[in-house]
Amino acid sequence: MKTPTQELDTGLVQEYDKYTQEDQTVWTTLFTRQIVSLPDTATSEYLAGIERINFTANSIPNFEATNEKLKEITGWELVAVPGIVDDELFFNLLVNKKFPATTWLRKMSEIDYLEEPDMFHDVFGHVPILTNHSFSDFLVELGKVGLEYIGNDQAIHLLSRIYWFTVEFGLIKEKDELKIYGAGILSSAGETKYSLSSRPEHFDYNVEDILDSTYRKDAFQTKYFIIHSYKELYDSINDIKEGIKKRI
Repeated sequence: MKTPTQELDTGLVQEYDKYTQEDQTVWTTLFTRQIVSLPDTATSEYLAGIERINFTANSIPNFEATNEKLKEITGWELVAVPGIVDDELFFNLLVNKKFPATTWLRKMSEIDYLEEPDMFHDVFGHVPILTNHSFSDFLVELGKVGLEYIGNDQAIHLLSRIYWFTVEFGLIKEKDELKIYGAGILSSAGETKYSLSSRPEHFDYNVEDILDSTYRKDAFQTKYFIIHSYKELYDSINDIKEGIKKRI
């Protein structure tokens, strides 16, 4: 592994004063539309996280202010990136409790669909749950596994399945009710309703099954995996390591 200063300096910052009125309107529109359904659909830890880091519909989050709060809670912080970053940088960031986030927002003309994740997905979807210690520690451990396999495309793809069906599209059972913790669902009004409906299949969290499951980026998922606690994710790291070893 290279030194943190070599790997983690993206050279980018959030230039907050450059956000336009359209940018602010996009954030407000997306936030307002999504937050209405989340009290009944999102995990309690996500809802508590929104309050802990003070996300509101009124303004785009300022990374500096968010980082002050996030560091106090779990030691994490946001790092500005131009878009999807390479595997080595991504996993190094996770290991060092730094979450990569874009600083640009979709246009109003793209309000309902965007091919590449923007700031609303990265920040609204991912950041509130980073206030949960077990979940954020799970991300650190995923980063460590990823760094072990840099250059091994097969292993990285298998690890991406774990990330996809948990961090991005995971569900959790809370007090006998199905709730959402995956950022890909939380930032999508359509998939929020769909994921909890009877249309897709729902399975208990199982590392072996996830490692053998394919996924699509251009459509709602056909199946979702359900955890019963965030500690369950953290405790599954050894199973993830062994499962990958068996398949490469």
